Amino acid sequence: MQKIGFLLYPGFQIMSLAAVSAFEFTNIELEEKVYDIRYLSENGGPVTNSLGMVMETEAFGDPALDTLIVAGAPGIRLPNVVEAAFIRAALPVARRLASICTGAFFLAEAGILDGRRATTHWYVSRELQSRYPKIKMEEDRIFIIDGSVWTSAGMTAGLDLALAMVEKDHGIEVARAVARMLVVYHRRAGGQSQFSALLELEPKSDRIQKALAHARSNLKSALSVEELAEAAHLSPRQFSRAFRAETGQSPAKAVENLRLEAARLMMEQGRHPIDVVARETGFADRERMRRAFLRAFGQPPQAIRRAALQELQM
Repeated sequence: MQKIGFLLYPGFQIMSLAAVSAFEFTNIELEEKVYDIRYLSENGGPVTNSLGMVMETEAFGDPALDTLIVAGAPGIRLPNVVEAAFIRAALPVARRLASICTGAFFLAEAGILDGRRATTHWYVSRELQSRYPKIKMEEDRIFIIDGSVWTSAGMTAGLDLALAMVEKDHGIEVARAVARMLVVYHRRAGGQSQFSALLELEPKSDRIQKALAHARSNLKSALSVEELAEAAHLSPRQFSRAFRAETGQSPAKAVENLRLEAARLMMEQGRHPIDVVARETGFADRERMRRAFLRAFGQPPQAIRRAALQELQM
C-alpha cells in the first residue's frame, strides 16, 4: 500500500483535494486499497481552508511517504520553518514530492526546485521565477515531472498530475478507467494557454463576441477587419474602435493570439507537419508562424512539439 500525504495549512484551497479523487477511484477500480491517503499539517488537528471549511489532519511524522503533495492556496503563501524542513526531509526518502498550483512556492522556498524544471499557475508563474531565479520555469505546462519532483499548474491541474501518477504506478488502462469514472480527460492536450485567448479578451458586447467566434471558426481565412466587421454587423471603423475599447487589443493582435492558441495545440498533439499546422491556422507559411511563436512563447514550434513529446514519454 502506498501512502499519499497531502500537506495542508491554514488557508489552503479545497480544490487542491480534487487530486484525492484519482487515488480514491483507483482503489475502487482495483478493488483494493492500493493508496492510503493522509492529510498532514504542522500540529495536526483541524485546519481551516480558504472557504472556512475544516479538515482534520495528522501532525507531521515520518516523511518517508510514497508521495508528498503540497496543496495550493488562492494567493501566494510561503511555508514556515517547520513546513519547509518537513518538505526538505521528505525529498531523499519519499518516492515523489509534488505541488499543486501555488504549492510550488512551498517547494521553491524549501530549495527543492533549484535547477529543476517546474510550473505553477500562469497568474503567478513570473512571480515564482522572479523570487527563485534558479528554477527552470515552464509557465505554460499543465504539469511537469523532473526526477522525483512533480509540479502542476492551477488547482484542477492537480487532477491531471494525480492521474499521471496513477498511470505511472498501475498502467495506462487503469488511469484511463479512473479518468472515465471521473468524467475527465485521461491526458489533457495543450498547455495552460487553454485558459484561452477568447477568455482573456472577455468582450462585453454580443457583436464583438460574434466576431471573435467567427474568427476562431475561420482561422484559415484572411480575417481582415472588413470580414470581422461584417460578422459583427458594424462598419470597419466602428468595429475597430469598439473592439479595442472592449478588449484592449487590436483585431489583428487578437486574431494572431487565436491562431497561436490553435497552432500550439496542434503542435503539442504532434499529428501534423509544421507546414500543415501553419496553413490550417492561417499563418500561411511556417516562417511566419515561427516568428509569431518566438514573439509569444520565446521558442519555435519545433521546441513546443519536442517538449510535449518529452512530457508524454516521461
